[in-house]
This record gives sequence, structure tokens and C-alpha cells, in this order.
Amino acid sequence: MAADAFLERLRREGRIVIVGASLAGLRAAETLRAEGFAGSLTMIGDEPHEPYDRPPLSKAVLLGRASPLHTELPRRREVDATWRLGVAATGLDVAAYRVRLADGDEVEYDRLLIATGVHARPWPKETEARLDGVFVLRTRDDADGLHRRLKAGPRRVFVIGAGFTGSEIASACRDQGIEVTVAERAGAPLVGALGGVIGAVAAELQREHGVDLRTGITVTALEGDAAGRVRAAHLSDGAVVETDVVVVALGATRNTAWLAGSGLGAGPRGIACDAGCRAFDVRGIVTDDVYVAGDVARSPHPLFGYQFLSLEHWGNAVAQAEVAAHNMISPGAERRPHLWVPAFWSAQFGVNIKSVGVPTMGEQIMIAQGSLAERRFVGVYGHQDRVIAAVSFDNTRWLQFYQRLVETGAPFPLDFPTVDRRPEGRRPVPADFPDPALPTHGPTVTLSGYSPADQRLVFTPGRP
Repeated sequence: MAADAFLERLRREGRIVIVGASLAGLRAAETLRAEGFAGSLTMIGDEPHEPYDRPPLSKAVLLGRASPLHTELPRRREVDATWRLGVAATGLDVAAYRVRLADGDEVEYDRLLIATGVHARPWPKETEARLDGVFVLRTRDDADGLHRRLKAGPRRVFVIGAGFTGSEIASACRDQGIEVTVAERAGAPLVGALGGVIGAVAAELQREHGVDLRTGITVTALEGDAAGRVRAAHLSDGAVVETDVVVVALGATRNTAWLAGSGLGAGPRGIACDAGCRAFDVRGIVTDDVYVAGDVARSPHPLFGYQFLSLEHWGNAVAQAEVAAHNMISPGAERRPHLWVPAFWSAQFGVNIKSVGVPTMGEQIMIAQGSLAERRFVGVYGHQDRVIAAVSFDNTRWLQFYQRLVETGAPFPLDFPTVDRRPEGRRPVPADFPDPALPTHGPTVTLSGYSPADQRLVFTPGRP
């Protein structure tokens, strides 16, 4: 069948299946309908809930400012779809165009979008992970259970990991007057995502708010009582911390295990895809029937040396889902690349933290505005003599300006005076990221290899 005729039939009466009924899946479904797809649309999700918003779970929900049962994502439009919720995808037959489900059913497709996201990395010792009072935080049900336990007034909460999620949980505990201990294998909180310079600021912030922060420490065991309730955490320095709630905040794992044997280029770091969101197979050949979007995707970006980036970002999930949906039903000449600049935000201990670009690529950092001591500043990261990222603490009004520097590959160090420049910002210093060979749970952007294509192009934001 000729390409034009196939697309016409696809748009009119084809079958599109979306695996992953969360943010990326919902926005892709809305885009498909908005752009004229009139065929059958099936949404598959392993959770029983309709798509909901995840960022409030570690912020407003734990503080009791929002109910975990009322975090549904707003709908841009009604989506005419068959919803298969509460049933996970367990396999994919790309030759037969079928998705296998946990209930034994199979769903056929003409085009498939995979938006399965990530799941929280559990505590590795299964017996200890099953103790009553041991939690992870990723889903609405996770947040509901943890919120109930915090309302019950625990003596102490023990958080394993001081990345963004762990730090936000600690912040929510202190806001409610709950004693909290945080254990972090690195030298400070947030170092995997923002480096040691910013991590030192985050450490001071936590300790000033009453957090018992233990750095350079690992947890060797969780101890339970005779009734199967967690009672203590054992640390690598020999210390024992009594606790009745433990939250494991060791980062996330991509939901790709169900694709084993499918022939797609999928693994622990995600599913490789091109800039048009088309999945690669294990031979490095791009497919035209399987697309990827959201946290589970690994895609190359010209701004960052064509490395494949895995992005755990809300905005990226939306933008990539829209591009993927558009490209699924469009001829080649009308397809668009996904070239979104990473952006991330967090709220903890009364401070708003936002970043743009890929801080983990930064070799050096300079404080362009504000002051580390005052915890109100913009830090700019440099890589190979150009601006690669920026982070702000309570100083977001200028962040769009620095994003433009990232997009245009502006020279680093900055060669112009900035507003409110303090002496500490006049020279760059090492950003002090941990050795990438060591395990870390901090980054929200993962660099996971290079594109095999030796291409060069100029990235111009805002153009189709």
C-alpha cells in the first residue's frame, strides 16, 4: 500500500494503541483526536486510576493540602478511547502487531505508542522491603499510604536518599513537625542532579530546618520487630536509628522489562528512539510503527552532543507526547523533531528550585546572580566552553534569559556583567559532580550514550 493511502486509512479507520495511561499517554491521545485521528484508540495502564498528576504527590499531598484521590490531570478535550486500566502490558510482538496483557488478552495495533514511564526503585532486600512502615513514593496509592502514616504521628521518619524526592519528603515531614533522618551516600543532598557546590547549600538548608542529615552513609539493613513492623535502620558507620516509617527514595527504573524479547532497543535506561520519537530495534534500525514518549524514552539532542537523554521531566513528557502523536499520523515531510530543552522544578524547605538544560554535563559552575549564602541565586554551568545549564534558588525571573543562553550555546564563562553580581560569581569553580561510574539516584536527566549518526545542525528554538 502506498504511504499516502496507508496514512489516509490509518487516520480514518486505523488502530492506535497507547501503553501507559499517565501524563504522556493522555496528552498523546488528546493530540491524536485533535489532529483528526478517527480510528480506534486503546489506552492501556497498569494502575486502576485514570491519568493523574504526580508532582503534587511529594509536595501538596504529603502536606495535606491536596487529597491523593483528587489529583486527576485536567482534560484538554474528551478522548474517545477504550480504556484498559488496572491491567499491565506483559509483552510485545512487533511482527504480529500485538500487545500482550497480564489478563491473557492481546490487543492488535497499526501503530503503537509506548509511554510506560518509570517506577520507584524498591529497597533491594525483599524481606525488609515488605516490613510494615516501609514505603516508596511514585504512585497515587503510594502517596495515600504514606500520607496516612504521617497523619498518624510517627516518632521518626527515616528517608533513604537525598535526591529531589527524598528531600521533598523530608521537607514535608519537617513542615508537620515530624522528626526526620535522611541518609545519603554522597557528600550532600542533590549532588547527583546539581553537583557539590549546590549540594552544600542544600545540606545547610536541611540542617537549619531540623533534618538529621547523614551524608557519606549507606543503609546496610532495615530491622523489623516481631509483628513485622519496621523499627530501626542500620547504617554503614555502625549507627542504628530507631524509626517507625522508612521511605526509600533511591530514584526510578524505566518500565521496559515487559519488552524483553520484543526486538526493540529497550533496556534499564529506556527505549532508544530518534528525534521524531520512532523506536529503534536492537539492530539500530528505526521503526515506523512503534513510537516512544515520556520518561521511558531515550532520544538524541543536538544541543547536548547528540547524546541520548532520558528525561524525568513533566514538561518533556507533554512535549514529546505531542510530537510523537503528530508524527504517528503524518507523512514524513510534515513530521517534527522533539528538541525540548530540559527543565525541572522542586519546592523544599521554603525554597523554589528550578533548572534548565543538563546540569550533569557541567564541568564548572559560576554564580551569575545573587548569593549562595543568601540562598537566592542563579548558577550557570559550563561544558566545553559553552553554557550548558542553569539552576535558580528563589530567583526564577531570569531563568528564561539563561535558557536562551543554553539554546544558543553562549560562551562560558559568561563574558558580560549580570545584575546583582557578587564576588563569589566572578570566576567559575568545579561543579563537583560525583563520579558517574558510582551508583547515584540523583539526576533527573540521564546521559546514556551517543547517536551513531555523525550529524551537525543548528538548533533554532520555536521553528517547526
